[in-house]
Amino acid sequence: MKQAINVNPNLVTLGVCFGKFSATGKFRLHITALEILAQYAKYKVWVKPSGEMSFMYGNHILKAHMGRITEDTPEHQGVVVFSMNDIPLGFGVTARSTQDARKLEPTAIVVYHQADVGEYIRSEDTLM
Repeated sequence: MKQAINVNPNLVTLGVCFGKFSATGKFRLHITALEILAQYAKYKVWVKPSGEMSFMYGNHILKAHMGRITEDTPEHQGVVVFSMNDIPLGFGVTARSTQDARKLEPTAIVVYHQADVGEYIRSEDTLM
């Protein structure tokens, strides 16, 4: 695991920032946790090359862009999104179960976008 360091006169931290608590008290995962999540993910979705850029720009994954999905993935379950070359791209939440996703039309949403590696560029000032 890569190490990151942040030094503040009052606070010293060492490690990887997994996320932050929102004003309402909910924990919001950051894309910086992707490396660890990808190793231990139970449910995964693989995206075709034609859908990678769409996902990286913050769009949801359509059935037409989905390459594979882990068997027996339930609806509204957190998943890690991979390219077809097994490179982690981000994470999201399934809109449909594996069985329901197979019956959908190509324009239906299968995975709701939560975070992607493009956030390193889009939100580099607010990630820490």
